[in-house]
Amino acid sequence: MQKVVFFANTDWYLFNFRRTLALAVQAAGYDVLLLSPAGKYGPRLRALGLRWQPLEMDRRSVNPLRETALLLRVAGLFRRERPVLVHNFTIKCAVYGSLAARLARVPARVNAVDGLGYVFASEDRKARLLRPAVRALLRSALQGRDTQLILQNPDDTAAFERFKLIESGRVDLIPGAGVDCSRYAPRATWPDGADRPPCVLLAARLLWEKGIAEYAQAARTLRAQGRKVRFLLAGMPDPGNPAAVPETTLREWVEEGVLEWLGQVADMRDLYAKVDIVALPSYYREGLPTSLTEAAACGLPLVTTDMPGCREVVTDGEDGLLVPPRDAEALAFAIARLLDSPDLAKRLGNAARAKALALFDERIVIRQTFDVYRKLLTRTGQLHAAPA
Repeated sequence: MQKVVFFANTDWYLFNFRRTLALAVQAAGYDVLLLSPAGKYGPRLRALGLRWQPLEMDRRSVNPLRETALLLRVAGLFRRERPVLVHNFTIKCAVYGSLAARLARVPARVNAVDGLGYVFASEDRKARLLRPAVRALLRSALQGRDTQLILQNPDDTAAFERFKLIESGRVDLIPGAGVDCSRYAPRATWPDGADRPPCVLLAARLLWEKGIAEYAQAARTLRAQGRKVRFLLAGMPDPGNPAAVPETTLREWVEEGVLEWLGQVADMRDLYAKVDIVALPSYYREGLPTSLTEAAACGLPLVTTDMPGCREVVTDGEDGLLVPPRDAEALAFAIARLLDSPDLAKRLGNAARAKALALFDERIVIRQTFDVYRKLLTRTGQLHAAPA
């Protein structure tokens, strides 16, 4: 049986965003191996009948000896497993997984990068120092007729071309990981607004670049206007990211009464059913934000920024509202506009649901991903291994 390997930097990512694709590849007749650092989601992947293997990996490390050891460890694993294709997710896994696959003579390499990440998005000193080395490694990892890059929005394609990281014809655009639009669906009934304050939700990794501070300030602004609105925040700080919002800051906002911090939410569908507006005031270079595509599938009105990835989900005034990045006042105004115009909120939510069905449904994403596999395996002379 032919093998396909998925390599990601967390088991949480594999479980939440790629398990359906892994199950589809398995159903197509492949032996699928999932690799990531150990975590609580690995056993849940195994419970689904998938083969998951923990791999020691420090997302924050820049130690040359440790990183070389990681590269050789991954290459050795690939030599033992002998996959026909390796699918790497996120920039670090794309670099190490792709270089290791080349060392192990894996026939085909697919790299899926959801945004340019901290090194390219941030202007702090560490990011600027790392950028030339990461750029060189990416350029090396993404070259060759046996590799294909998957990006999620045209802005990232332009950036990769500007940095000369990809060759012509070696990139495909696929809109994120996809959403199960049968599970993420509009709620059957809407609560009576007279009996409850409206709820706004921001669900994301708690990084400053996700617009967390602007969200808190927008909440203050609307409270100062005398509005009774609940502002919910779902997610946890990312300890592996230098831009993580400190937990002490989050607790200060909670004590101030500005936000309700929910932490990590296991059932996002249930949460979406309880809110009225979803906001993501990101100034991060997103790939395609999952919280927006899920909320769109649920028929919720969206407020986000005119930034790469976000503007692929929302067309201003058609299926949501766009505001400038880092503008808490504009964010507060857009949220107030939806609160004051239920008909507008409903129209935008219905249009968001229609777009999700047309573009973001996971069945579409899986079919597009299989097309990439088939194209690459055909190019490398492995057509017999391509999924049907």
